[in-house]
Amino acid sequence: MSEQKVLIYGANGYTGTLIAEHAVNAGMHPIIAGRNKQAIETLGQQLALSTRIFSLDSEQELSKQLDDIYLVIHCAGPFSATAEPMMNACIKTKTHYIDITGEINVFELAQQLDSQAKQAGIVLCPGAGFDVIPTDCLASQLKEKMPDATHLTLGFDSSSGLSPGTAKTSVEGLAHGGKIRVDGKITPVPLAFKSRQIDFGNGSKNAVTIPWGDVSTAYHSTQIPNIEVYIPISPKRAKSLRRLNLLRWLFKFNWVQNKMKSKIDKTTQGPTQSQREKSRTYIWGEVKNAAGKTLTGRIETSNGYELTYEGTLEITRALLSNNFSGGAYTPSKLFGNDLIQRLPATSETKLETQ
Repeated sequence: MSEQKVLIYGANGYTGTLIAEHAVNAGMHPIIAGRNKQAIETLGQQLALSTRIFSLDSEQELSKQLDDIYLVIHCAGPFSATAEPMMNACIKTKTHYIDITGEINVFELAQQLDSQAKQAGIVLCPGAGFDVIPTDCLASQLKEKMPDATHLTLGFDSSSGLSPGTAKTSVEGLAHGGKIRVDGKITPVPLAFKSRQIDFGNGSKNAVTIPWGDVSTAYHSTQIPNIEVYIPISPKRAKSLRRLNLLRWLFKFNWVQNKMKSKIDKTTQGPTQSQREKSRTYIWGEVKNAAGKTLTGRIETSNGYELTYEGTLEITRALLSNNFSGGAYTPSKLFGNDLIQRLPATSETKLETQ
């Protein structure tokens, strides 16, 4: 690795721009990069930052661009398509890698590359933002309090709107249905597979299962073999979501995906700063052991996008100022399960035994 140069790839996206802006506010001078020359250079001029324009299509070009980079903050989705070439290039150039994904397959990919990352002496830490810092930390905290837990259930409630990138990732996920972990194995299930009433911290609500990243990460952080993740959704909307299971085959066609993504480009901009500042996020988790004992935990945090740039920059600072052994990590395994409490506007964890 070279001097500690940081590169933000996909900096012109909604979340990438937030990270770049707040990195500058924190006194950092990252290089911003991406494929869109006009957008990257315009942002570079606005923030007085160096820029690089390159795609992820050429392994040789990608390695060349990362050869002098100490740490990549990868923000260009869909990560199902972009994470693998970026991770492989980071291993080749001995460059630390973090990203803001919530995609299960990307977390599993990082774990598969663990030995290569160890050999290269670099950290692979996907999920360095709202996906999945708060839920990952809560899962680890609950496991710490109940070491013999056999079942873990997580969930979150946020009134935040979606960025264009997050909305597009959600569209891509429709074709794949839901996922839970059963007896240690990631298991495909229908959309809205299960429902239950959950008090996330702001009143009891109907909630359904979603294929959130913790189906992967929480297992690697806790080794609890049975994991489900929930979000609140009205019974009417849950019923509509279940009907989509009959049409999941349709979402596999590129023309359907492209049409839906085109609509997102025209209608979705992501929450404004005012909307982010007013929005809070409620994190909930529950563990059970074989004896039927239950422990519940709740954390209140800032808006998911605020938490993402705060978490990403916290992890960046740590990697710049400390030496870590190479390998694939979840946020809580790398920085401790109190990482979430080190971020601004986060409550202490409230525990309740039943």
